[in-house]
Amino acid sequence: MRTAITARIPVGISQCLVGDPVRFNAGHKHSRLCTEQLGALFDLRPVCPEVAIGLGTPRKVIRLIDDPQAPRAVSSDNLDQDHTQALSDYADAVSDRSDELCGFILMQKSPSCGMERVKVYNRQGQPAPATGSGVFAARLMQRHPLLPVEEEGRLHDPVLRENFVNRVVVYADWQALKRNGLSASRLLAFHARHKYLLMAHQSPRYRTLGQLLAKPGKGDALARTAEQYFSELMQALRQPASRRSHSNVLQHVAGHFKRVLAAPEKAELQQLIARYREGVVPLVVPITLLQHHLLRHPDPYLQQQAYLQPHPPELSLRNAI
Repeated sequence: MRTAITARIPVGISQCLVGDPVRFNAGHKHSRLCTEQLGALFDLRPVCPEVAIGLGTPRKVIRLIDDPQAPRAVSSDNLDQDHTQALSDYADAVSDRSDELCGFILMQKSPSCGMERVKVYNRQGQPAPATGSGVFAARLMQRHPLLPVEEEGRLHDPVLRENFVNRVVVYADWQALKRNGLSASRLLAFHARHKYLLMAHQSPRYRTLGQLLAKPGKGDALARTAEQYFSELMQALRQPASRRSHSNVLQHVAGHFKRVLAAPEKAELQQLIARYREGVVPLVVPITLLQHHLLRHPDPYLQQQAYLQPHPPELSLRNAI
């Protein structure tokens, strides 16, 4: 089975979510989901852009105004107090000094940290027809388009939570690969290890990436291939896996046991996969049975697959999907 993750992964987080009283009203938005459940896997690195640029606590509320595609962050009681550039510059500073970050959890609806659907107003104080992104969040995502980013509110959805954790772990694995030295063999091994995980998200993309790696090249050519590969991989993983796509992967994994399982064992496995696809049981049920068969019938190829254990089982992320 895949090697367990032994060190917590560095992930940025809006500081109010860890319980620090940094909000405009000197309050916080402590998320036990983040600090207790996800904190077991993530080394949370808190930042508060508004405090960091010198706004006090408590402070006047800021809001987004003008163009929702490129809004400005201003004080709600004085539109001439513009904090847009300062928030953007702080995002650059965080990006420059935090290259080790493998993900970011943001506070929803915030004019600085909101990832999407943040209210934007016109100069008369009326809501604009469209919403936007917080200034800090927008700049952070622009600087790091492949970095897994998610809002705390969306992480309460089990599917989105598991998807985010998967992406963070894959991102961390890739950073470790680069630190250990990129080579064609290591790149191909990385792709093979993530075969079924990628298939669960976008099966066609797996074939496309396989073709990309058919001739990985050397030196600069290898570096370019690796960069393109990782970009397409992370884009593919943004699409949450469905019950249908998971079921397809489960069938592929089950196929590895067709010569070693007795007829009743095969029937039991097929029944559980069908029940999962119908929504009767969660994903952890057929996965657990497959892991049981893998212990009894070791298969080196399956043992390396990230799909079977992409994150520590203690997180119970597959118990609700």
